[in-house]
Amino acid sequence: MSDAMTISARLDRMPITRLHVMAVVCVGLGLFFDTYEVFLAGTLSGVLKQHFELGADPLKAVLASAFVGQFIGAIFLGRVADRIGRRRAFLLNLGIYSFFSLVGGLAPNVEVLVVSRFLAGVGLGAELALADAYLADLLPARLRGRFTALAYTVGFLGVPTAGFLASILVPLSPFGVDGWRWMFILGALGALIVWVLRRMLPESPRWLEAVGRHDEADALMTKWEDAARASGKVLPEPERKPESPTVAEKMPLSAIFAPRFRRTTTMAWVLNFCSAFGYYGFGTIAPLVLAAKGYSIVASLAYLGFIFIGYPLGSALSLPIVERVERKVLIAVTAGGMAVAGLLFGYAQSPATIILWGFIFTLVSNIYSNAYHVYHGEIYPTALRATGAGVAYSISRLTTAALPYVLLPALVIGPEFVFGVVAAALAVLIVNVLVLGPRTTGRSLESVTPAVEGPGPLTEVDLPKGPAR
Repeated sequence: MSDAMTISARLDRMPITRLHVMAVVCVGLGLFFDTYEVFLAGTLSGVLKQHFELGADPLKAVLASAFVGQFIGAIFLGRVADRIGRRRAFLLNLGIYSFFSLVGGLAPNVEVLVVSRFLAGVGLGAELALADAYLADLLPARLRGRFTALAYTVGFLGVPTAGFLASILVPLSPFGVDGWRWMFILGALGALIVWVLRRMLPESPRWLEAVGRHDEADALMTKWEDAARASGKVLPEPERKPESPTVAEKMPLSAIFAPRFRRTTTMAWVLNFCSAFGYYGFGTIAPLVLAAKGYSIVASLAYLGFIFIGYPLGSALSLPIVERVERKVLIAVTAGGMAVAGLLFGYAQSPATIILWGFIFTLVSNIYSNAYHVYHGEIYPTALRATGAGVAYSISRLTTAALPYVLLPALVIGPEFVFGVVAAALAVLIVNVLVLGPRTTGRSLESVTPAVEGPGPLTEVDLPKGPAR
């Protein structure tokens, strides 16, 4: 059996150990600050507009800046992760975010706030791609969906945390510092703690194998297997699996457009474009929708705190589902649920119905989100996993950055029209993923891409012709 086959098979036969639990927790805590940051500007949009006396265009810039940064970070830091390794990239991206989030909390004017949020976004841009790639690399196929969903369940606690912290801190000025500034400062300090914890994470054996560092990958696997046996766990014989490519150092970004990946890349890009409207569109526009309905900033923040509870609950609800339902089917069904709940939220008038339909939207959207994130970690081979997912996520971030320029003018027509636009985007998403998406649930990573895009390892012959880099 070849080294490549051995590493893949040995990873997939592993029982869940302390190593897996530590990885899920450390990745989940990093995702906590990603979701916290993503929903922070939308949550604080009302108070920032008031504090800096923002007109329509500066407010759009504040809302869009972090997502533009994440667009850039997702492309370039995702690529870096396939070059320097998952662990080192994890430390790089979280360190950048922590520093510039602190700068944002101390911003003396809106210009510094926009720039600092942009740079914090660059740091966080690769977080989702890194999380998906690392967990997909590390977790056995039979449990990959469930434990990735568990990491995202930890991560999505950041959304209600942002909502409730805002409702508590915004009216206050602890130690003479505006409450909204503490929201950024606490994010920076928390991310620094997670940065320290992530130093304990091991490198991905699949990545080590993909870049030709076979001895290191074998030594790491042997260490984990010995630890599992020492704890009384039984390791079955590894199954034979297709060989993984070992040309990561030679594969340019353009490899994701190779004929064998073209269908997958098209599906992933359309999925991320449409997903931005449904998922991030709600977090961006919901506080302003409540303001348009006549609710005060304090009341809106309180309502959002309750609505955002649906995010971690939906993520937790996905745990028993994500391994039982084919991933792309689960994505399609939950996207349909988001479209319906969003329309009803747009038409809702009373506090009770606003909270009810908003809660249902966030609940369903995080069942969707967990399936969506697991899926991104499965559709590209190891050598391109972070790159492919990073570029796909960058489409989502760039679209989200443009949403204020699309949805705020639509809000002038009415909340109902806004969520009609969202529902239309989700309808396109459903057709796209059902028609073009591969089936992945319960399958080894090495079998997914060859089965859909063509047999055999990826070589230079498969790559598009043109500049090497």
